[in-house]
Amino acid sequence: MDNNQKIESIYKSISLVLMKFLSETYGALFIAQSNNKNGFYLDFDSEERISEKDLESIEEKIKSIIKEKDISIDINAFKLLNISGVYLEDNDKNKMVQRIYVVVFQTENELMEYNRLIQEAEKRDHRKLGRELDLFHIDDVVGSGLPLWHPKGAILWRVIEDFWYKEHLKNGYQLVRTPHIGNKKLWETSGHWGFYNESMYPPIEVGQTLKENQNKEKTKESEQFLLKPMNCPFHIQIFKNRPHSYRELPLRWAECGTVYRYEKKGELSGLTRVRGFTQDDAHIICTPDQVENELKKVVDFILFIYKSFGFEIESINVYLSVRDKESKKYAGNDEGWDFTEKILEKVALDKKLNITKDVGGAVFYGPKLDFKIKDAIGREWQCSTLQFDFNLPERFDMTFINDKGQEERPYMLHRALFGSFERFIGVLIEHYAGALPAWLSPVQVKIIPVAERHIEYCQKLSDEFIQEEIRVELDLSGETVGNRIRKVSQEKIPYVLVIGDKEIESNKLNVRDRGSLNIREVNKEDFMFEIKGLSVGK
Repeated sequence: MDNNQKIESIYKSISLVLMKFLSETYGALFIAQSNNKNGFYLDFDSEERISEKDLESIEEKIKSIIKEKDISIDINAFKLLNISGVYLEDNDKNKMVQRIYVVVFQTENELMEYNRLIQEAEKRDHRKLGRELDLFHIDDVVGSGLPLWHPKGAILWRVIEDFWYKEHLKNGYQLVRTPHIGNKKLWETSGHWGFYNESMYPPIEVGQTLKENQNKEKTKESEQFLLKPMNCPFHIQIFKNRPHSYRELPLRWAECGTVYRYEKKGELSGLTRVRGFTQDDAHIICTPDQVENELKKVVDFILFIYKSFGFEIESINVYLSVRDKESKKYAGNDEGWDFTEKILEKVALDKKLNITKDVGGAVFYGPKLDFKIKDAIGREWQCSTLQFDFNLPERFDMTFINDKGQEERPYMLHRALFGSFERFIGVLIEHYAGALPAWLSPVQVKIIPVAERHIEYCQKLSDEFIQEEIRVELDLSGETVGNRIRKVSQEKIPYVLVIGDKEIESNKLNVRDRGSLNIREVNKEDFMFEIKGLSVGK
């Protein structure tokens, strides 16, 4: 028996004992079981509802039964994690049943390590840190899944966005901008209306005012728009605005565009699962003989981005998402799908990416590569995606004039490096546990005057930093110096300067670095030079 078979056997033994106990004690009727790498969950229906407070006693009973039956399992290596309500077949029109989650390992030490990582993850939770660091919040009055960015969060976003624009311009991209809504006809042509409707919101009637609608007046001339779930149809219409020669290709058009996708309220989660988000989007329109090289350039760009933000590129897993040939959810013909899937696989292998094939994971218009990074505690997050599209150029009748003077169909690549700004910032916060690198930190320097007589000097010093584009904050709270230093530690600001008589007289700064108990003395000009010299990845 290999290790995987052994683990499956442990899962089966525990689940059988658990289900038998739930059936006999609570009258539970088994519905389904699903296994994962850390355990499994059971779905069941019962007249008597089980609550979180019941789990500890149920777990003890299960362990006792396993011990009595002499089942070969370490009873200290599994735990009933939690219980929740779920709809049958994930459809909120169906009956709600109960789901119990169980984590299972082969040894008690593995379970202890798992519990440690769970506790560490709770400390790093971007929703918790977002509040504590005053970065963002989600307001029920505004709407679920729609983050509000506070000044510090907006500065963090801007620093990331400035870096994004700079690197795209260096890599031969041009910038475009498009609206948030588009005519229904646009989405019918693109195929989103039929293939992507489960992720889109209903049409907006723009042929009448809100007041006319409230008064139930008849629309004189109906005109329906939809919130955009993607930017691609708009970029295509920019391309189609005039003829293009093969000499102009490839065209690389980039946009930080906000899109809107349907999410059930219960599935929303902080910044990583929202209803409105900003994609760092780009579309590359190229000739058939350019496509492989352009795909490789995007792969290099993705790896560069991850490395710049401090992620280990060696641990990146890439999923080659191809169509399920039995499914009807995909547009296009077999020839187009076979060609694009083979090219993507070749590029992934040539770039020596760690790839896994995901059958059925393709988007409706083409196959894709999904890049998943690991954070500081080993959790995997999907951010970047690279999609190869042969369908939309056909649906929109995109053409360019080739070197023979004839019309030819281009290929189109879709790519997002962060995935979305919201998700990427959430991942960054958790990866660094809120202690962002100094180049990214919303506040780089905190200045603390010892007494009221030092405030004027501190204000002048703050103004000097601002003029040098150093992000600084002046603490005039009047609390004790010790309390203010402790507060800076909680705020995870990289540098703190305490200014008293000595610093004013010497024109030198006593710098306390984040995470260090030591204080270093630095000339003011040298410290400014140090901060301004902070580069990406440091």
